[in-house]
Amino acid sequence: MAAGVNIDGVLVTWGDRLFYPGNRMVKGSATSKLTGSALRRRADFIRARIAATVRRAPQVMVKVTGGGRGMRAIAAHFRYISKNGKLDIEDDRGEVIKGANAVRDLAEDWRFGGGLIPEDGGPGGRREAFNIMLSMPRGTDPLAVQRAAREFARVELAGHKYVMVLHDHQANPHVHISVRAEGRGGRRLNPRKADLHRWRELFAEKLRELGVDAEATQRTTRGATRTYEHLWRAKAREAGRLRNPSSGVRSSTDGRAWYEATDKFWRGLQAVLEKSSDSEDRLLAARISTLRSEMSSQQQRETSVGVDVMAAVRLPSRAR
Repeated sequence: MAAGVNIDGVLVTWGDRLFYPGNRMVKGSATSKLTGSALRRRADFIRARIAATVRRAPQVMVKVTGGGRGMRAIAAHFRYISKNGKLDIEDDRGEVIKGANAVRDLAEDWRFGGGLIPEDGGPGGRREAFNIMLSMPRGTDPLAVQRAAREFARVELAGHKYVMVLHDHQANPHVHISVRAEGRGGRRLNPRKADLHRWRELFAEKLRELGVDAEATQRTTRGATRTYEHLWRAKAREAGRLRNPSSGVRSSTDGRAWYEATDKFWRGLQAVLEKSSDSEDRLLAARISTLRSEMSSQQQRETSVGVDVMAAVRLPSRAR
């Protein structure tokens, strides 16, 4: 270790800012007060996050895909995810439901199991259920995805009615979860961006506990700074049906700012690891250097492509 440099302390400071953006502006955070073995454990955890990112570990996906405002939509989702009862549905008690009649019974149980859910909630009604999808890339053991999703739901959705179905017949193994918004104590589920980040972290953790290489690194941390317009938005814009005029595409200026902030944290991590007397740390620093070079090239490509994308998005269709 370099004289006068607390490698672990600096590593935790930069690592928390990189992997947990909410910590970037927090002064005197709990992690900055860690000492001894607690600091070492946290630093080793950051090392593991860095190693997974630089080797491009498979990324988990956790996404809220929608949700029903009324029982009609919720029941339809039950039929969809179970292929009308052909696939096993597992509920929050661990019981397995199968068959079209059982799916209908499940819908009735949800309708009356708590506050009454109306048949049709209407466009202004509150959401009575959320649909969540947890996914991993092709080649991942589907049963591991199912087991990790089960543990995820047990922790994050405790106190709520939920059902889950494994889909392993498509390219990426994934689990559909439908969760009743109203909990048994009356508290309602209302997932936000921070919740989704935590959900990804937990799902990845549960997969790793099963021996599956999985990470939940944010896109910007991996160097992907652009967000492109969804196909449905582009088609709706062409047809004049787009209600929200926002492009949904991050500008090249915003992308550059994201890249520079992220690179600052990676640069800090690389610098401190280069000072370490541990050869593994110095090897990790070299891999960060390679990642930063790749990120720089990617950012330049996205910036140049982004100018054309933004121009195409903003150009009136009749002028094309």
